[in-house]
Amino acid sequence: MGMLDGKTALVTGAGRGIGRGIALAFAREGAKVVVNDLGTGIDGAGTTTGPADDVVAEIRKAGGEALANYGSVVDFAQGTAMVEQAVSAWGRIDIVVNVAGNLRDRMLFNMSEDDWDAVIGVHLKGTFNTMRAASVRMREQRSGRIVNMSSVSALGSPGQPNYAAAKAGIIGLTWSSANALARYHVTCNAVMPSGATRMVDTTPRAREVYEKTGKWPSEVAVGTDRDPENVAPLVVFLASDAAANVNGQVFHARGYRYTLLEQPQAARAIRAGARWDPKDLAKIFPETLGVGLDAPPGIGFGTALEAAPEWKPLGGGRSLWITPRETS
Repeated sequence: MGMLDGKTALVTGAGRGIGRGIALAFAREGAKVVVNDLGTGIDGAGTTTGPADDVVAEIRKAGGEALANYGSVVDFAQGTAMVEQAVSAWGRIDIVVNVAGNLRDRMLFNMSEDDWDAVIGVHLKGTFNTMRAASVRMREQRSGRIVNMSSVSALGSPGQPNYAAAKAGIIGLTWSSANALARYHVTCNAVMPSGATRMVDTTPRAREVYEKTGKWPSEVAVGTDRDPENVAPLVVFLASDAAANVNGQVFHARGYRYTLLEQPQAARAIRAGARWDPKDLAKIFPETLGVGLDAPPGIGFGTALEAAPEWKPLGGGRSLWITPRETS
């Protein structure tokens, strides 16, 4: 018996990489899947039906049930239509996973308006479009699961201001939706996925790998800890009934490790009995709010965690790490 037996799902960007792995895992666990993929390049240019069709064929060959969708998540009507495709075919929509994405990397001072709009459109507006349509149905059903792909880039990737802003916006959208939909038994969570995808293949480091091995990182990664399909088990869990009490959370998925991120919390505060004078604030700030200020977290926290000394064995090759702040 599968964890998702009887469930219907939409996975956007499911023709390749992380989305493909999630769609296949859903089908293996018994879900019926609308496989959405526009079939574009990394920058969002061009279209082809091949990626979505290939995943649908793979699911059907294994005995599962799936339908292809070639719509653009950027378009409000098409985002709604892909949700309604599941409802029309199977009577309901239980799960939406937003994976569809693109890249237009530039430093802030080199970025064009088109670069900004293209990435914000796919990631942030595209996530809203499918969520908005699904929320209507899920509210009526009084059940549902939404899982959104964010990114560690949201923590301050310097060469991706558009991508970082979109992925940080997805976290805010996830939190807002989690609070709004909880009363209808609908959960909404976010995952920061990691893996050697087509996007990784566009980086200078990927070119170095290709020149040394004759293969791109996405090819080398298959079956290793860098395989994008390693993200899928966490998403299957979050989409299942077993995760009914998991709502408004952000996870990082890297290799064979899943990390729960802390919720934002206050660090220090100062107050006065009346409006602050800027000069007074300048005097007191260095010894109050300004003590030991950290730089923005950046994308390296995931690799740094591997070297942390506080891992506790759980047996069977599994282990647990808890921040010292939580155990002190």
